Amino acid sequence: MRSDVDEEFARYVRARQHRLLRAAYLVCGDAHLAEDLLQGALTKLATRWDKLRTENPDAYVRRILYRDAVSSWRRTRRESLSSLPLIDVPVRDRTSQTGQRIDLDRALAELTPKQRAVVVLRFFEDRSELEAAEALGVSVGTVKSQTHAALGRLRELLPDFAPHLSGKDQP
Repeated sequence: MRSDVDEEFARYVRARQHRLLRAAYLVCGDAHLAEDLLQGALTKLATRWDKLRTENPDAYVRRILYRDAVSSWRRTRRESLSSLPLIDVPVRDRTSQTGQRIDLDRALAELTPKQRAVVVLRFFEDRSELEAAEALGVSVGTVKSQTHAALGRLRELLPDFAPHLSGKDQP
């Protein structure tokens, strides 16, 4: 019985690890921290695998990822690089997907950790305000205010994308 559970868990991890790692990276903006967050979340899932395998293990892992990211921000109040100007990297075609990704990565790095998490949950994960609040362990009002502030900051940083940054909660 134990080897069946282990193999089933291994298949789950192999099938979802890349998507979960991407979500972790988008939330925290640091590849190493994202790997640590995912490893911790998968470890927590492994201890509860017998119960959660028939429920929704993806939701459990994502909730752990987001809450652990928030906890890490609270524990380690690291120096913020947001006061530094963006480095201007020449990109031949500013409308290319690569150029847009570079701009978006830099702009996301300029957001506060909570703003970044809210943007990822609301627009990458397509979560409602309530779902984002539950995943982060904050109020819906916090999600609303952080979304508003984040979209305003992104409009400043990415003026070419401003028309696309109206947000779901905007008219």
